[in-house]
Amino acid sequence: MTDLSTILLRMLEHLGYTGLAVGVSALIALPLGLLIGHTGRGTWTIGVANALRALPSLGLMTLLVLFIGAGIVPPITALVLLAIPPILANTAAGVAHADPATVDAARAMGMTERQVLIQVELPIALPLIVGGFRAATLQVVATATIAAFVNLGGLGRFIFDGLALYDYGRVLVGAALVAGVALALDGVLALVSRAVAPGRHPRRRATA
Repeated sequence: MTDLSTILLRMLEHLGYTGLAVGVSALIALPLGLLIGHTGRGTWTIGVANALRALPSLGLMTLLVLFIGAGIVPPITALVLLAIPPILANTAAGVAHADPATVDAARAMGMTERQVLIQVELPIALPLIVGGFRAATLQVVATATIAAFVNLGGLGRFIFDGLALYDYGRVLVGAALVAGVALALDGVLALVSRAVAPGRHPRRRATA
């Protein structure tokens, strides 16, 4: 049987891998998406990112292990490549589709291009950006089990160990925990998405 302390440890490890991968992806994809959406240049990078998304994560991680050795770098790299496309595409699309009249009005008021991006386009794009993070997080949570393939931790440990020992009850526990974590994170990000959506508090604004 799997005790509670082991489950909590594996869950924290899994969340750590997920947070690290999504965080690194955000550092790469968010500024690039803002730049592409604001300037309209470099849209080809979105196509390249989506093409990399087609690479099998387990195969890519195995290839990286052969070249650079085992450790946390190969699985995190594979997860980062999986998370970049939705964040990049949603950020670029959200900024690019900001209301042209609002953007033109901001420029007419004397705002610099940076002010237009940060104060006008970014708030408008925020719901779509959160949607990109939501998609990326769910994909990473589901795929982070591959870390156990290179003797790291996470909830994938239950699945790989269970398969090796023909202990399908352990496999079921691992799969159920991954699904539960994914649903919980999806629920949290859904609430965030609703909170940043335009028109969230129409009664309050009408009263004001």
